Amino acid sequence: PAVARPLEARPERLAELVASLGGRGTVVLDEVQRVPEVLTVVHSLLERHKKLRFALTGSSARKLKRTGVDMLAGRALLCRMHAFMAAELGERFRLEDALASGMIPLVVESRNPRRVLDSYAGLYVREEVQQEGLVRSIGGFSRFLEAITLSHASVLNLSEVARECEVSRKTVEGYVDILEDLLLSFRLPVFTRRARRQMAAHPKFYWFDAGLFQSLRPRGPLDSDREVSGAALEGLVAQHLRAWIDLGDGRSVLSYWRTRAGNEVDFVVYGPSGFWALEVKTSGRVQTGDLSGLKAFCEDYPEASPILLHGGRERLVVAEVPCLPAEEFLRGLVPGQPLL
Repeated sequence: PAVARPLEARPERLAELVASLGGRGTVVLDEVQRVPEVLTVVHSLLERHKKLRFALTGSSARKLKRTGVDMLAGRALLCRMHAFMAAELGERFRLEDALASGMIPLVVESRNPRRVLDSYAGLYVREEVQQEGLVRSIGGFSRFLEAITLSHASVLNLSEVARECEVSRKTVEGYVDILEDLLLSFRLPVFTRRARRQMAAHPKFYWFDAGLFQSLRPRGPLDSDREVSGAALEGLVAQHLRAWIDLGDGRSVLSYWRTRAGNEVDFVVYGPSGFWALEVKTSGRVQTGDLSGLKAFCEDYPEASPILLHGGRERLVVAEVPCLPAEEFLRGLVPGQPLL
């Protein structure tokens, strides 16, 4: 606050603060969305001092978009930061821990991951929204958080969520946009390139971290552990694939495939690095029926390489499809290296 207040009152003070660097060096501005007006000053400094560099970090793009400030188009490189990947943790990575507590660095490094995660979910997710003044009805937003968590790793139907929350569809759409602008969730579109069948219209919804999903997910007698763990594993694979793309070639596209007839593949990776179709199964036993979606996809796209990830420990090849333990696959997922 002691840094933010003077910059809010007079953003050009930033130029005075960095004048001592003599036109060279690196300036780090954390949570830059708190004082978006400083971006105009940053732009001016970059124009005048070619050897001066800025690292601008933030946990929300919403305030920057709303205020219509200089977004430094053409002057800045965008880098999306992610939670830990399994390859970063090395031998410290345990699939069971990742599914239960997630991969957020603050949580992974703590002595009590579960308590930190619950505090993160309770304080950050709710209070950050309130601080930004993004919603008028906190009660409606709380009901939305519970309902949308049930949509994790599922096709997102905004109308159904709206009925569950007793708010309008437009309100729910705005809430989902808020979560995405706060970098808390993301949506996967349907893969429609050269589509030969009638495709589903709705995207799939994911929280950005499997642990955050576990913390927010309501539980009761009707909720099976298998159902929750299946959604958590699929979400963990999704967040790893996004990180692998963003920190690798940055040009591949992650999507999913679902036809109106019900054939589905959890993930499709398409881009310069290759073309893959991935299905995720929690069970350690792979049956021929588990491959039906991959087979249907490969009939339409014989160029794709199918992969099935499962919860077991053995590498298998079933009906010519490589079937890999999910933990082994995640450990081997390194940005800049082949998917498989």
